[in-house]
Amino acid sequence: MTSSNDILVLGATGKTGRRLVPRLRAAGATVRAASRTGEVRFDWTAPDTWPDVLAGAGALYLVAPDDPAPIAGFVRQAAEAGVRRVVALSGRGTDKIGDDVFPGMVAGEQAVRDSGLAWTIIRPNNFNQNFDEDLWHQPLRAGRLALPIGDVPEPFIDADDVADVAAALLTSDGHEERIYELSGPRGLTFAEATATIARAAGRSIEYVELTPAEYREELRAQGYPAAAVDTLDGLFAGHRAGITAEPADGVRQVLGRDPVEFTAYAERAARAGAWTG
Repeated sequence: MTSSNDILVLGATGKTGRRLVPRLRAAGATVRAASRTGEVRFDWTAPDTWPDVLAGAGALYLVAPDDPAPIAGFVRQAAEAGVRRVVALSGRGTDKIGDDVFPGMVAGEQAVRDSGLAWTIIRPNNFNQNFDEDLWHQPLRAGRLALPIGDVPEPFIDADDVADVAAALLTSDGHEERIYELSGPRGLTFAEATATIARAAGRSIEYVELTPAEYREELRAQGYPAAAVDTLDGLFAGHRAGITAEPADGVRQVLGRDPVEFTAYAERAARAGAWTG
């Protein structure tokens, strides 16, 4: 059975989605955890999966795919199905770097703005969890992180903070037509972040500064497809320009508290064995 108060969470097995779902359920919400491999099957490339996940949903957590093509159609279908509120996950710098790097996020923001729904957009910085779950995890375990960023700081944000913000926005009023920039409390260079992780893990990890050309070559040598190389290259070009360098206060605006410190994250992840073994 479904209810118009159900909350549909897309990307429910992703970094923020798998943290958001239990938070909503703990608050008493009925949640449909949707993804290609999750509790409820949803596939952006298979429109026949859309009606069942949307039927009866009153709120939507939108995690857009990289391909912008299906997004507007899905959001229109969500509105027609009775969804009233949508919170869209985007990224800091999306409005400045543009759709060359973030085509899905740009399309997602535009789709919710045009939807007629009560919309809110969240734009987080790079996640702390990129260091222990994703992009930079294996390089750190191998003892060497090499990137083209220099001394430009990044106020990394914890995915738990993003999930807390999303849960609040999906379950409370007063956030309509707002964009919240989300970051950690202070900026660190990637060299400083690597040193923090090394101290927490109790081992040696080297940070190496690359030129953009060297970075692209390393990505290609690691087997990254051309499109991924272009995306990561464009992302770091934005970082070097300082677009996401200053801390933002979105976490405090929504939750009334400060975001998680990077050192606390690193110590927690190190205790769990993220960079050892």
